Amino acid sequence: MAHSEPKSWKTLNKDLGRLTALEQAIAYVSRPLIGLGVSVAFVVLVGLAVSSLFGVHPGSLIVVAASVVAAYMALNIGANDVANNMGPAVGARAMTIGSALVIAAICETAGALIAGGDVVGTVSRGIIAPEAVSDPGTFIWAMFAALLAGALWINLATWLGAPVSTTHSIVGGVLGSGIAAAGFAAVNWATIGAIVASWIVSPLMGGIIAALFLAFIKSRIIYRPDIMAAARVWVPVLIGVMAGVFAIYLALKGLTKVAKIGFGTAVLIGLAVALPVTALMRPIIRRQSAGLENRKKALKELFAIPLVFSAGLMSFAHGANDVANAVGPLAAIVHAVQEGGAADRVAIPLWVMLIGGVGLSVGLLLFGPKLINIVGSEITRLNAMRAYCVALSAAVTVILASWLGLPVSSTHIAIGGIFGVGFFREWYHERMLGELRIDAESTPEQRSRRKVVRRSHLATILAAWVITVPAAALLSAVLFLILTNVLT
Repeated sequence: MAHSEPKSWKTLNKDLGRLTALEQAIAYVSRPLIGLGVSVAFVVLVGLAVSSLFGVHPGSLIVVAASVVAAYMALNIGANDVANNMGPAVGARAMTIGSALVIAAICETAGALIAGGDVVGTVSRGIIAPEAVSDPGTFIWAMFAALLAGALWINLATWLGAPVSTTHSIVGGVLGSGIAAAGFAAVNWATIGAIVASWIVSPLMGGIIAALFLAFIKSRIIYRPDIMAAARVWVPVLIGVMAGVFAIYLALKGLTKVAKIGFGTAVLIGLAVALPVTALMRPIIRRQSAGLENRKKALKELFAIPLVFSAGLMSFAHGANDVANAVGPLAAIVHAVQEGGAADRVAIPLWVMLIGGVGLSVGLLLFGPKLINIVGSEITRLNAMRAYCVALSAAVTVILASWLGLPVSSTHIAIGGIFGVGFFREWYHERMLGELRIDAESTPEQRSRRKVVRRSHLATILAAWVITVPAAALLSAVLFLILTNVLT
């Protein structure tokens, strides 16, 4: 009897261990199902809310259906696009994935509702001439197909782990349904050419500017005998520059609904912010650096808070700009149903922006971590300084592109910045290896395995960028033909 108790306890422990393992397995397997269930519930609630707003009759059914698709689109934007703003700060461990999700959800929704564009071009910035699809029925189905195609493409890209441009996805959708509805002659090919050029311009500008900032930080701070003394001189300046640049960025891109601000005025606003912030940060950085070791890792403490603010500001500006593009086709459909035709520009109702803003936050909270982790840590390793360079590069590139009149994608810029700092580090290490003859015994094959930029992600992302517009266009054209031939 004395031996039976230990044996029974041992058996019980084994059984409990199996139950625990089973519960963990069930939790792991059911996690995606929870996200899917919440997403379906959100989409259904949107459909019910819009049907109660418009009533249930033949004219309103297309608005309800388009609202459901717009909610699905917003979920996918949250899952994919927001990673570009939060990924660098998370990868640098300036914030946890949980805090990033909360900050992004708040800032994206605020940007969409407070500063979101109240007017949008019905055919996505002149991709298709409105007069070419002047028939209300044709126009409505073209916009519906474009919205659904864009959402499906972003969903696929998220599943594959490729950050793609929301704007390019919806442009491709409008292009495909527009061609299916009115032929190739209706397309504004100059705009399409500018979009194709942005595939090259956006990541190159973002990468070069990020690499230049990293080179400056390396030469002025990291590779100085007294790192902390150099940091006390330059970190306040860098934070002031970041504050000024983001002030310009928000003035030009994030506050268009609140006030129309010219480029010169925005630059003056940036200077008015940068100078006092630099002066304010000098004593703060002096106090923060007092007890830190004289080594590179200690710099993380000085850049962490600016990175959190930059991520929040980028999310606010993204919510103000890209959500309007995503729900623009829904606004166009609502206008066409109510007014009986297409228009060059239409107002976006508040409830439409609400679908975009809330849907984006829900998608981010449910599915955002996958892309945030890829952007933040799997392309290349990011520390606080590198993440700072990526964030600042994204804002500077958008400002320069606005000034030069170049069409750029915020997604492509941010990813280009990450690749830029990674390739700069590779170049720098190779140059150092060549000059100092360190590790001379290593073969070229061994060195290639130590590359700091993962080539597999580079290939996947570039392929997704190149095929986004044609893939969304083809999908949209097929959907348009199905909708018009089967449902009309």
